[in-house]
Amino acid sequence: MDLASAKARITEEVDRRADLLIDASHQLHANPELAFEEHFAHDLLADLIEADGIEVERHAYGLDTAFAARAGTGGPTVAVLCEYDALPGIGHACGHNIIGTAGLGAGLAAAALADELGGTVVILGTPAEEGGGGKVLMADQGAFDGVDAALMVHPAGGDLIAMNAIAIQQVFVEYEGVASHAAAYPHRGRNALDAAVLGYMNVAALRQHIRPNERVHGVFLKSGDKPNIVPKEASAHWYVRSASLRTLEPLKARVLACLQAGADAAGCTMTHQWEEPAYADMADNATLVELYQANAAMTGRTLLDPADVPGVVGSTDMGNVSHMVPSIHPMIAVSPPHVSIHSPEFTAYAASESGDLAVLDGAKALAMTVADLWLSPDKVTAAKNEFAAAHAD
Repeated sequence: MDLASAKARITEEVDRRADLLIDASHQLHANPELAFEEHFAHDLLADLIEADGIEVERHAYGLDTAFAARAGTGGPTVAVLCEYDALPGIGHACGHNIIGTAGLGAGLAAAALADELGGTVVILGTPAEEGGGGKVLMADQGAFDGVDAALMVHPAGGDLIAMNAIAIQQVFVEYEGVASHAAAYPHRGRNALDAAVLGYMNVAALRQHIRPNERVHGVFLKSGDKPNIVPKEASAHWYVRSASLRTLEPLKARVLACLQAGADAAGCTMTHQWEEPAYADMADNATLVELYQANAAMTGRTLLDPADVPGVVGSTDMGNVSHMVPSIHPMIAVSPPHVSIHSPEFTAYAASESGDLAVLDGAKALAMTVADLWLSPDKVTAAKNEFAAAHAD
């Protein structure tokens, strides 16, 4: 089968499953689950893969809500990744219902042609992208061993060849002071909330003097129990982001110094815990990006460079994968450009007609990229050579 015929067949395979994929996307959207709690999503997607005649490893790689399915033997092995965790309070405001079902559609369409085209596709269900690092934990257990390329697509406010995904690590901070009656004996107290607030203000001042591509943001988790009790305990949760893991380290030290200074000024003690794993920056493989871009054009989408679109910055554990195997993380439009992801407005778009179209177009573009790699060994070689050169240091 030639490449043009293969891509026509892939389009047919996705269209044949269109109602199933859109229904699955809406079911995920209606049942949002937080990181490592995605039992409904795990079962739904795994059931659909099995219904298509493909064996599924449930609870894969040591994670209760991860899964893996494989079709084909020999040839290049291409992994298509599904995400399906949601956010507290605003559900699928990052559109992971679309990621999960576009990945599902791509995997099923590619699997239908795997034997004819002589390649292998792996459909990976990767939980806990929103802070848990599911892909990193799966990689530690061998999920990407033998994989030649890893592909996924993420919804956004535009069609982009990539996301400006920078490195991140989270830190949890706890302050301890001394409780006292806030009116009768304030001098006997040491206010842990003051320590947290002063630390927050220090970080706010620090933001004037960090690189333009660095970000620091946090929230208070605990701030006291009642106004007339000097808060004995306070806690906060911070995200620290920088362009790479290398530049992240000195920024982490500066942020920690700001937070510790708040504790010192308030006469309190502070403990901290850096959350593992840290997320690496996303290193999109240019060879794979070019293939995906051409295939997205076949669905009627013109992809832009994120450098030409302001504000497209985030972090993902797909960044870590991109430093293990050649990878891509393109963005697919589901909302107008002015709508921010991680907002209630974007949650609505994730289950709209444009969200449904993104499921189908994303599945087609991803699956056609799988076909490119199966039928064009030179492209696999080029992607691997580019990856090796980028990681030569």
